Amino acid sequence: MAPVADIELVADIKGGKGNADALFITEIPKPQPKESDAIVKVKAFGLNRMDLLQREGQYPVPPQAPKTLGVEFSGVIESFGGGAESSFKVGDEVFGLAYGATQAMYLVGEFAPGKSMLWHAGASSVSIAGIQLSRADNASAIYVTAGSQEKVDFCKELGATAGFNYHNQDWAQEILNATDGKGVDIVIDFIGQNYFQGNLDVAAKDGRIVHLGAMSGTKLPAGVDMGAFIRKRLRFEGSSLRSRDTDYQRKLRNTLEDHALPKFKDGSYRLFVEKVFPFEEIVQAHKLMEQNVTKGKIICTIG
Repeated sequence: MAPVADIELVADIKGGKGNADALFITEIPKPQPKESDAIVKVKAFGLNRMDLLQREGQYPVPPQAPKTLGVEFSGVIESFGGGAESSFKVGDEVFGLAYGATQAMYLVGEFAPGKSMLWHAGASSVSIAGIQLSRADNASAIYVTAGSQEKVDFCKELGATAGFNYHNQDWAQEILNATDGKGVDIVIDFIGQNYFQGNLDVAAKDGRIVHLGAMSGTKLPAGVDMGAFIRKRLRFEGSSLRSRDTDYQRKLRNTLEDHALPKFKDGSYRLFVEKVFPFEEIVQAHKLMEQNVTKGKIICTIG
């Protein structure tokens, strides 16, 4: 049996993929850091839609990444593999891969003050961050979609200009009405199939559509009109984060430091945690995320 110091606890999936009940906790050898790597003793991690997709076998893990579930984490640096940045040392409290809104808005969407934003899934953690980033950096207008009036009101409290309940409103038409037909400059989408046409309709001339997920599916229905790509000179760009190389991750980290960290430190940005589970209740945590009723992060703590 390996010494306790040489193993770590992780969530795994019976049979390689399955529903939430297929999750279980097991032991694996602790990874060894390579050059420029740090080993972090994780204290807490946030659930992400990617975790659900990976569990269901719908997310191909990037070649350089382990198949271990979980990407958003916080903890304490335990050791380095060499070549560490001088600003970090053993014992530092750190967090990682929590840059989704920053990446979508700045690096992919190319946001600049005065541009207008549409954040789908407005009460999701990425969009909660995005609404606050947009407001702080002087977006001309911030629109959201959400699945209930409660979530719409929540987003407006955060700074959204207006929100639309996709269950009982034609959100695309409502946004065109609100913008006098101009549309919005940057659309951040996690939905995919069901929103593809609407996104083309509401994107302004020279607009950007940032595609981060496909909760409704990836196959487009018959009758989709793609003419807006040429007519409005649109750019549609998909993006991921976990598969990015070190240089890109460093650039993204620096962007977060510039735009967000000062606001966290002075209390301007609000953090929302829906519920905290002990790691041993990972099944319940996944089931809660699947219900699509949360506003903010689902967190699991370890130890």
